[in-house]
Amino acid sequence: MDLTVGSASLRYFLLYEILTFFLGSLSGGIGFLLRKKFYPFLFKNSGRGLIIGRNVVLRHPAQIALGDNVTVDDNSVIDGRGAGSEEVTLENHVIINRNCMLLAKAGPIRLGSRTSIGSNSVIVSMSGVEFGEAVLVAGGCYFSAGAYHMEDSSRAIMDQGTYSKGPIRVGDNAWIGTGAIILDGITIGPNAIVGAGAVVTKDVPEKAIVAGIPATIIRMRK
Repeated sequence: MDLTVGSASLRYFLLYEILTFFLGSLSGGIGFLLRKKFYPFLFKNSGRGLIIGRNVVLRHPAQIALGDNVTVDDNSVIDGRGAGSEEVTLENHVIINRNCMLLAKAGPIRLGSRTSIGSNSVIVSMSGVEFGEAVLVAGGCYFSAGAYHMEDSSRAIMDQGTYSKGPIRVGDNAWIGTGAIILDGITIGPNAIVGAGAVVTKDVPEKAIVAGIPATIIRMRK
């Protein structure tokens, strides 16, 4: 229960087990229809027009709030365990494509309306991840919130704990290219573009186009 639904009632836990066991991998239109009808009982809030693909893994779904016409495609993971009171929120018309991971480890995640997350992308929240409206994220992107302490060379890095420089924020209408990596504490301004394969280590101004490792400004959009 701690892993799947947290401090919920036994009744809720049994509902989660029954729905995910019988409907989670059900294929075809009947699978979409039954998940659309019954999965909303698991979430804190769920709007109309929900589409949940096959083998979607939900952790602490009572910490997940969905707007209208949200799509979560096959084999994705949404984990709300560390989201706290602000939850994992997917606003209206958000699309999570196949094989994505949204992990609220120690902070909330909020994706603004009409945001689309490309296949095989990963969003990890340590102190918050917030996307504005109509953010377009291509496939294979990684939003890395948090890092490990490494000062003590006599101890394994995994034993030294983690820290965060602050939330990751992406402004309205931004476009993140294929395979880009956005590091902890970064803000990407509205209408900015991050080139494919870029590693973003500094804030990106509004309307800037950045590319490279580390990402630098190529030019500004008109």
